[in-house]
Amino acid sequence: MELSPTIQKYILHWGEMGARWGVNRTVAQIHALLFLVNRPLNAEEIAETLAVARSNVSNSLKELQSWGLVRITHIAGDRRDHFVALQDVWEIFRVIVEERKKREIDPTLSVLRACATEAENDRDLEPATKVKMDQVLDFLEMITATYDDYKHLPPATMQRFLKMGGKVARLLGGD
Repeated sequence: MELSPTIQKYILHWGEMGARWGVNRTVAQIHALLFLVNRPLNAEEIAETLAVARSNVSNSLKELQSWGLVRITHIAGDRRDHFVALQDVWEIFRVIVEERKKREIDPTLSVLRACATEAENDRDLEPATKVKMDQVLDFLEMITATYDDYKHLPPATMQRFLKMGGKVARLLGGD
């Protein structure tokens, strides 16, 4: 498949950004490709288009499926699996945030809560250190609670909320 220079640039940049966000470069590039093309692609087409090994494509597609960003579809007369990405930007964002929360924030909160419990009886722990640990726990719990409050809002409501962000900040005394 021949990609336009603009699509190539987008895919390359998405791969670079993925790497900065802790996502494998090829995983990010495949996601960008499947998001931008307007038809399902099979693994061979993906490998050929991005010039990456077929095994890398298979592993990357499994990763994208585990995140819920890509699903398998079938085309009549073709026995191969084809892949499509979520197309709604708001849904993509919601899925990514939810998965990162499950994979990163939730386990961290569990450990921080356990540390807070253990800190109550840790005689070697300086009070100032306990305060810092509690501050981090309180912050992450507040962010998580806020996320839980907003995650079920419809995209149109979230858009309105985000667009008024600057006005709310000024109303609350932000610079």
